[in-house]
Amino acid sequence: MDVEEQQDMNTNNSVMCLLTDPEGTPLGAPMYLPQNAGPLQLQEIVNKLLNNEEKFPYSFYISDQELVVQLGSYLEKNKVSVEKVLRIVYQPQAIFRIRPVNRCSATIAGHTEAVLTVVFSPDGRQLASGSGDTTVRLWDLNTQTPLYTCTGHKNWVLCIAWSPDGKHLVSGSKAGELLTWDPQTGKASGNPLMGHKKWITAISWEPVHLKSPCRRFVTSSKDGDARIWDISLRKCVISLTGHTLAVTCVKWGGDGMIYSSSQDCTIKVWETTQGKLIRELKGHGHWVNSLALSTEYVLRTGAFDHTGKQCSSPEDMKEVALERYNKMRGNAPERLVSGSDDFTMFLWEPAISKHPKARLTGHQQLVNHVYFSPDGQWIASASFDKSIKLWNGTTGKFVAAFRGHVGPVYQIRFVLVFNISISSLFFYLSTKLLLFICSWSADSRLLLSGSKDSTLKVWDIHKQKLKQDLPGHADEEKVFAVDWSPDGEKVASGGKDRVMKLWISAALLCLPTVDPSSMSTNVVVCLEGCVGKDKKVQGHFEVQVGTIYFSECLTRGDTIFRCLF
Repeated sequence: MDVEEQQDMNTNNSVMCLLTDPEGTPLGAPMYLPQNAGPLQLQEIVNKLLNNEEKFPYSFYISDQELVVQLGSYLEKNKVSVEKVLRIVYQPQAIFRIRPVNRCSATIAGHTEAVLTVVFSPDGRQLASGSGDTTVRLWDLNTQTPLYTCTGHKNWVLCIAWSPDGKHLVSGSKAGELLTWDPQTGKASGNPLMGHKKWITAISWEPVHLKSPCRRFVTSSKDGDARIWDISLRKCVISLTGHTLAVTCVKWGGDGMIYSSSQDCTIKVWETTQGKLIRELKGHGHWVNSLALSTEYVLRTGAFDHTGKQCSSPEDMKEVALERYNKMRGNAPERLVSGSDDFTMFLWEPAISKHPKARLTGHQQLVNHVYFSPDGQWIASASFDKSIKLWNGTTGKFVAAFRGHVGPVYQIRFVLVFNISISSLFFYLSTKLLLFICSWSADSRLLLSGSKDSTLKVWDIHKQKLKQDLPGHADEEKVFAVDWSPDGEKVASGGKDRVMKLWISAALLCLPTVDPSSMSTNVVVCLEGCVGKDKKVQGHFEVQVGTIYFSECLTRGDTIFRCLF
């Protein structure tokens, strides 16, 4: 066999590939790869080309379809020509994995009217809820019981938001007032903050990597204004005026800009030192209902991550948060997605252009909730057409549709006759109620949805199908609010049945936080009724429901947080 025949054989058994990041930046020059190469071999190549000292996991996509087989199998199945360069997009994956929730661990009564919003703290250790009974409640996640009842609002509590450093909680009501709370005591930090003339539609904090400790937050209202507040000065410091109709959503971006959407069909971009309008984003033909940022997860969690590491000072917290933000954003600009009553969504890069990057179409009814995955790779959209759609978070290209709910999948918005009873009355709302009804797991592999059909559903993004169906709320009682804790361990849900439900993985039933400083020889670890040996546990330990690898020694009464499954 001569050299020319050998080269022909090598060419026939290989394919010319170009590895790129999600933004399309090539990782080196095109290269010939053997057709028997799969995701594991591609991971080795990417880690080597990026000079990663520590080997990181990556997923790979060809034409927005994940590569899970060898290249040859993919080419044969999809009838792809080997005469052209094959573009393969590599995407970093979370180095930790979240288990899907599959069991209700607690049903907690306390609220006397519908639960309208639930939000975990940035570190995942605390939980707050707002209700039609005009109260905010803080819950003890260890005992799974009510901790504090925060009173002071005069009407429904429509939205709540934790500061990214976890030191403050702000709530807004249908009466338009704002209250700030100390999560450690459950007491109000001062008198109500007044200024909005109609109900609060959204609250967003200034990112901790821009200012630590956290002081400022922005609110939007049905009155058509957005306002920036200083929690230390206890007053509104800047009014953002310019919208001609109700402001439906507001986000404080990681680059320091504020984004506000409105029923006037526009999105406005503001700078935050003087409140000047920077840019106006136009394109929607009807009310803009929802906004989401590609960096939203790291903005929400600040310096907190899945390791549970604590920062020693506000300066340290700011530095860690900035590092996390820069790592997540990379070299790409911060992206914004908007959902509208015109059945469409737009993907924007506001720092670069006032024109949309992509128009996302496919829903058959209004889009009421949009949400980026924590890694920014995906966009989930919820609609009154009873579907959730998955989109590429970089290009806006449609990926998959999830169907299974038999009622609208909603974040309640805009002109709804809303069946929440207060003194047996129906209220007609001409704007949204901020209800997080889609939520991502911290590793971006799972998506949670809630619906009018009283169920929660967990969707597997990799397999693009239903992973777990979670019935539990009272029949025909709508689920209005869901949130997945940033540490990935718990899900909280609330609805018209007035109860809070906590959900966890069955394999974690007796497991969440280790105090490594208190180690003794008395350890009992229980999973599904299986009791471990009464001795110090470190390393490898087997129980009936699986194998667990502990990274810490545990004492009796401890629960496990740092463990790999």
